[in-house]
Amino acid sequence: MTRVTQGELGRIASELGLDVVGAAPAEPYRATEEHIRERRARGLFADMRFTMAQPDVSCHPESLIKDARTVVSAALSYYVPGPEPGPGEGRLPRYTWTDGYKALREKLEELGRRLGGEHRVLVDANQHVDREGAARAGIGFYGKNTLLITRRHGSWVVLGTLVTSAEIEPSAPLALDCGSCRLCVDACPTGALDEPGVLDSTRCLSYWTQAPAHIPEEFREPLGAQVYGCDICQDVCPWNRGAEKRGAEASLADDAEPVVSIVDWLEASDEELRERYDRLYVPRNDPRYLRRNALVAAGNSGDAALAPVVERYVESDDELLAEHAAWARDRLAAGGVG
Repeated sequence: MTRVTQGELGRIASELGLDVVGAAPAEPYRATEEHIRERRARGLFADMRFTMAQPDVSCHPESLIKDARTVVSAALSYYVPGPEPGPGEGRLPRYTWTDGYKALREKLEELGRRLGGEHRVLVDANQHVDREGAARAGIGFYGKNTLLITRRHGSWVVLGTLVTSAEIEPSAPLALDCGSCRLCVDACPTGALDEPGVLDSTRCLSYWTQAPAHIPEEFREPLGAQVYGCDICQDVCPWNRGAEKRGAEASLADDAEPVVSIVDWLEASDEELRERYDRLYVPRNDPRYLRRNALVAAGNSGDAALAPVVERYVESDDELLAEHAAWARDRLAAGGVG
């Protein structure tokens, strides 16, 4: 089989619209596997599954297909400016405004076909630690916020992986780091990054918007208008300024959704919420967790116009929603603004 050069890989990737691409040998991620096991033992992952659930799989790309030779990593930038939430609106994290993962998956499938041989695409999949593959392939480096930071697009990227039997010239890892900068550490309102480069999920706002549980009261006010995820550690990162400057004039896609109606989330049917937000991870695909988040945002809004829809949930048979609604009602009555 002919060895694919970095130049050839880059040319094909450019034709497909991939923003960054690199390659590394399909070898075990021994250190990453050890770190996952150690941090899981410390309880830093809370009850999250994802790639942390089976490091014996997710840290072994060499086992994902027969005759795996190369891990090709790719990044696709999703940065585009968007509006701040208005009255009665909640905020979604930027990566969810459109389905960047779907676009990346399609591009990697075509890349695999063009490279030849056997291949497998993994995008937002539990079977592979995409960030580690990307770091080894020179796509970016690990930031103190634990995200992968690319040289040109910062951390405003979705990552994906192509494991292939094709032999591809490896690219060198980036010799970059965050230096003395700790803006993300200091900006996190809950101290989830008190150990730079290590995320305590039990204190992460993004985690709690996706957890199948009551959101602890101490984390509700810091969520403000956020109804899913959190972008704070990316918003303050200096590595993101270049992407933001270049994308300042970009237009939102027709189907982009940077903000949502809190009332809509609280009044829509289960079927509608599932269909509209199938791109999001929602525990057990149960829309009640989206409604829980909307109730917190309502309580933080200071918008008395939301009181009637919140009040309807106070007497709900669903204890999770009733408790969050009571909190939101009391916060609205006190004039709280998050």
